[in-house]
Amino acid sequence: MSGHSKFANIKHKKEKNDAAKGKMFTIIGREIAVAVKEGGPDPNNNSKLRDVIAKAKANNMPNDTIERGIKKAAGDANSVNYVSITYEGYGPNGTAIIVDALTDNKNRTASNVRNAFTKGGGNVGTTGCVSFMFDQKGQIIIEREECDLEPDDLMMLALDAGAEDFSEEEDSYEILTAPDDCSAVREALEKEKIPMVSAEVTMVPQNWVELTSEEDIKKMNRILDLLDEDDDVQAVYHNWDE
Repeated sequence: MSGHSKFANIKHKKEKNDAAKGKMFTIIGREIAVAVKEGGPDPNNNSKLRDVIAKAKANNMPNDTIERGIKKAAGDANSVNYVSITYEGYGPNGTAIIVDALTDNKNRTASNVRNAFTKGGGNVGTTGCVSFMFDQKGQIIIEREECDLEPDDLMMLALDAGAEDFSEEEDSYEILTAPDDCSAVREALEKEKIPMVSAEVTMVPQNWVELTSEEDIKKMNRILDLLDEDDDVQAVYHNWDE
């Protein structure tokens, strides 16, 4: 796993998001709205909402902002309906990219996503064209310095809670679960007061692609930056070995 430290990627994203926290709060706000509409405003009876609240707290979203978002989604029958949509495509040198979006205007989002790929020399493909190169997994990242448990004890705690795999990076621990088990494992770690950098269902690449030319790296970053700037885009997964 060396070279693929998810924690390093998260730190990189957090540094960018510190300058544009509004983007992350917009993403989480939409996820709260969808979770409340699907399962109601009580996190005790809505596991999806519990997951989004955990994500909000991991991104330092204030409690009153979270509560406002839940109340707004629960109380406003005419609030915006967001539709979940996924795009798949190729970046430079055959890199695989998956884009998850929540949108109230499919045409706008499709146009923006296609534009991002085109400007970076890539192209949007058909559904399923690259997703087979990824495994959907629950992924929990813990910063090594923030965790008081010994690695073996943390591993046993995670495995007992239902995790599939545990690995050590230089600066972090990574726990992988089946998608449906991510919440249970996260909650088991929360009970033990173990701080997590992130806990979410994600797409893990089966293989990684290296970009060696400066031009390809520039193009790939162009695609990712344009997608990152789009408020409709919730998450981007790729197999570029950064």
